[in-house]
Amino acid sequence: MTLPLDGVTVVALEQAVAAPLATRHLADLGARVVKVERVDGGDLARGYDHVVHGTGAHFVWLNRGKESLAVDLKSSAGRDAVRRLVDQADVFVQNLAPGAAERLGFGARELRSNHPELIVVNLSGFGSGGPLEQRKAYDMLIQAEAGLISITGTPETAVKTGIPCADIASGVYCAQSILAALLRRWRSGEGATIEVSMLEATVEWMGHAMYTQMHTGSQPPRMGLSHSSIAPYDAFPTSDGQVLIGIQTDRGWRALVTDVLGMPELADDPRFATNMQRVQHRSECDAIVASGTVQWSTADLDAKLAAAGIPAAQIKKLDQVVDHPQLRARDRWRTIGTEHADVDALLPPATFTDVEARMGDVPALGQHTCALLVESGLDTDATNALIGRGDALQAENYQTVQNR
Repeated sequence: MTLPLDGVTVVALEQAVAAPLATRHLADLGARVVKVERVDGGDLARGYDHVVHGTGAHFVWLNRGKESLAVDLKSSAGRDAVRRLVDQADVFVQNLAPGAAERLGFGARELRSNHPELIVVNLSGFGSGGPLEQRKAYDMLIQAEAGLISITGTPETAVKTGIPCADIASGVYCAQSILAALLRRWRSGEGATIEVSMLEATVEWMGHAMYTQMHTGSQPPRMGLSHSSIAPYDAFPTSDGQVLIGIQTDRGWRALVTDVLGMPELADDPRFATNMQRVQHRSECDAIVASGTVQWSTADLDAKLAAAGIPAAQIKKLDQVVDHPQLRARDRWRTIGTEHADVDALLPPATFTDVEARMGDVPALGQHTCALLVESGLDTDATNALIGRGDALQAENYQTVQNR
């Protein structure tokens, strides 16, 4: 069986996290993704660190299965080569600084003038227009502008999330929009120009907190591990640690106090019988639950909660996640190559029963430059001349163009 996006070609002027995540999802689904990088170091995520056998962790996560074309877009020859590749592509994605793609000749109007069926996606921090259009838009800054930081953390301290939620949100919506545009094009032949704003993607994720603010006039408080609208919902002590418990239904409350804590008299206690009552008496509710959970070890309590159907979890550290028994049992790890060593990589979350995602290697900077320049229409001499002038870069230890 073929992958859903076999035969689709994507050209991406991308860097950092958001756009590379979007195109990596497309590569996993079978698309050919040509990643255009700077000759002087490439995607800035390559240099965030070198913890994966000399390659950056962000870069390994976000760029498997892509081809790396390293060209100087300040040179006309470099721009012309990329433009010819875009003219043959199905999708063009860019997340350069606002206006940069247009100045280089890669604006949507220009690209689609002779290629109207092309799908162009412009991913930016704040979208076109508006007072913040030209502002820097790193993940942490977007989390702040979207209100995410204001509701994340403890009552004493606001924090950003431990993963780049703004980048991930906008990258996922970018990939989703491309899939929708491809579906429409296959039906009608129409291309598309799409804009994805990191701010708008992250504000969309604010969900219940936004509606709470809009309809109560009150800022939802920072609750740490707890939840402003649900109780009990927190970490509770055990004899040797803690367990998270999240009761979202009144039936769940009954099961917790009757089948696990041995306090059946609390099932219909007027302070706790409904979720709204439990939220109103949160301190009392949490104290009673804690007095019961502390009697057991973490492992024993976890088992009792699972047997009773109570939503609960242990707080795992990342070394435990890497060796998570559920991931191992479901065979979710694969081996992919990087320029220095093979590494483990997790299969994407969507599993097709008839075909497995394409888990391609992570490219070295400029690994595919020669082949892609020839594909763009340059002959061997012109390709080697471009590389010789420093307007393109071919990775060392990878194939070079030979005179024919």
